[in-house]
Amino acid sequence: RMSSRSDSTAMLALSALLLASSCSAFSIAPFSLLGRSAAARMATSSPFASSLPLAAQPSGVRGRAGALGVGMKLENDLMVRVARGEEVERTPVWLFRQAGRHLPEYNEYKKTTGKNFLQLLDDPKDVAECTMQPIRRYNLDAAILFSDILVIAEALGIDVEMPGGKGITVPRPLTGPEDFEERIPRSIDVEVKLKHVIDAVKLIKVELKDKVPLIGFSAAPWTLMYYMVGGSSKKNQEEGERWLKEHPEASEKLLNILTEVVIDYMSAQVDAGADMIQVFEAMGDFITKDSFYKYAMPCMEKIASELRKRHPNTPLLVFPRGATYSLVPLQRAGYDIVTMDLKTDRVATRKALGADAILTPPPTLSGKASGVQGNLPISVINKDKGSVKDVEAAVASLFEDIGTQGLIANLGEGLSGQESPEYVAAMVDAIHAQSEALIKKGK
Repeated sequence: RMSSRSDSTAMLALSALLLASSCSAFSIAPFSLLGRSAAARMATSSPFASSLPLAAQPSGVRGRAGALGVGMKLENDLMVRVARGEEVERTPVWLFRQAGRHLPEYNEYKKTTGKNFLQLLDDPKDVAECTMQPIRRYNLDAAILFSDILVIAEALGIDVEMPGGKGITVPRPLTGPEDFEERIPRSIDVEVKLKHVIDAVKLIKVELKDKVPLIGFSAAPWTLMYYMVGGSSKKNQEEGERWLKEHPEASEKLLNILTEVVIDYMSAQVDAGADMIQVFEAMGDFITKDSFYKYAMPCMEKIASELRKRHPNTPLLVFPRGATYSLVPLQRAGYDIVTMDLKTDRVATRKALGADAILTPPPTLSGKASGVQGNLPISVINKDKGSVKDVEAAVASLFEDIGTQGLIANLGEGLSGQESPEYVAAMVDAIHAQSEALIKKGK
């Protein structure tokens, strides 16, 4: 039985929740925004709310209320539930690079606006539109912020360009320790330097109307360093590793700066409304295993630890592409979802995560083994080589290998622009239909 003081606190919390949820998600009056935000803060910070078990807390109380206090409960929370180790009625799915060039509407939008990819990223309205396009077209279980892995490099003063047909490049990479000391600040205010991204997160949350969760993301420190010293994903691929060997002190100093910025940047996304956070270690192919554990892994561990302190109920996802030998250590670091690339053995990964979690219970939201994400082949949705039959077979194989629970279905790499929207839709629908049928059968 709660004391009268606790009763009063509970009533205040519940009243605040009702007030926040009753406000229109489309109101832009400063007073109404302040009211929703303040009400959400009261509800989520009250002793009554925090005293409930995690599973019993309302969605808005479990983490933080959505952007500006708008979102209090997700209509579709399958992704979040999987990340928390809960059972679901069907396997959720989203896709790496689900927004962008494989969509006719995206290419038409670029043509209409006259902007290239990097120019679209500068305007929160463009970012929100591109983020929402795949949500309108497909029955996806999450939206992901339409952005780029090098926005942090730009915020630190590194020029980023996108010459036609050559991908994103850094035209003036760091040439050595002295150049690094001269050009790179020791810290930045992400609320200033990356304000346009944070504003985009807030706008996306309003447009989503809490239909599905929003995934915020950042590149991992090693991936950022790789581009900052090498300049390109296609050229100078050995430059990052050379820095680690020839300039170990400068490399460590740079990685430490990047780690702090990544933490602040991702934390700001959560404060703005992101429901989940994904760390992309995209350049795992270009670092040796020894160097990864010596230089990259400590950064990943610190990111997980600090974000869990700042946002204890926000799911953490990670994708060490080309370095999935690190999935068990990343589980130990506290990542709730670890991602398999195309080369990863699904069955062995699932067994290794489960066995290690028994021996060393990880600091995940569930306190148990991390869920897995991935790793469907992109070839089956290729517009020239794929087919609906191939899609359905690939999905069936995924479920046969690792089951339907503790899984976020995804690709083993990002969409490249050569995919058929028809096959992508077939993949999303097959994941839902097959998993739901299997779960109803108790599988």
